[in-house]
Amino acid sequence: MTATPTAHPHAARRHIAIIPCRWGASRFPGKPLAQLGDKPLLWHVHQRCMEAKRLDGVLVATDDARIEAACHQLGIECMRTRVHLTGTDRVAECAERVPADAYINVQGDEPFIAPAAIDAVSDALDHLASGALAVNAYTELHDAGALLDHNVVKVVLKTDGNALMYSRQPIPYPRGDRPTYLRQLGLYGFTGAALRQFDQLPPGPLERAEGVEMLRFIEHGHDVRMLPVTDEGVAVDTPEDLIRAFRLLGAQRDRRATGPAACP
Repeated sequence: MTATPTAHPHAARRHIAIIPCRWGASRFPGKPLAQLGDKPLLWHVHQRCMEAKRLDGVLVATDDARIEAACHQLGIECMRTRVHLTGTDRVAECAERVPADAYINVQGDEPFIAPAAIDAVSDALDHLASGALAVNAYTELHDAGALLDHNVVKVVLKTDGNALMYSRQPIPYPRGDRPTYLRQLGLYGFTGAALRQFDQLPPGPLERAEGVEMLRFIEHGHDVRMLPVTDEGVAVDTPEDLIRAFRLLGAQRDRRATGPAACP
């Protein structure tokens, strides 16, 4: 049965976050409900969104009954959708049914995404230059292992700050001095009109080859505004990443438990 949002489903909201979640990820089936500490992964992402200050609502979008049931048990607003190729396609369906001025796509594998980064994308949408259809957050990439990891999407920018290319390979190629590498975060912002346009565009050969949905805009000649943010988290793409995330969660809890009094 298709569920509709439980909180004011017909009231227009200014900026909302949508967390697309699917069960059948090839590298980690059932990932949204994988336990991180005492809560499933999607709960942590939802919590980060709830801590953002500029949002008027947060909902999970899924085509899976198990994820929907878990959301209901956790008190998380959830919408059932059709099966989609990408998370942004899923967000686009939600945008047809939930009125808002702007939509923040927070990928369901970013349990440590900073609320301040979500707010920064929301704010950037209010000042988006003509010609750009989306805002995408990024951060510098310093870890050599992550640089070579095909699960980590790299991005290079044009001189105007818009995305030039995304790839799972290390780009740019370090022919001389080591360049600055940038990691794309699973954090995007769109207007409703941009999502409608995204939904109408066919995936191009680069998107199909790389599996990076923002290439759909670039391949069709549209700009994606890249926004630098601070991010010290772990994106969970594989079961091994979940182990790393568990360690990071423990370290964060230890820091909160000791607090400033433990500092010399």
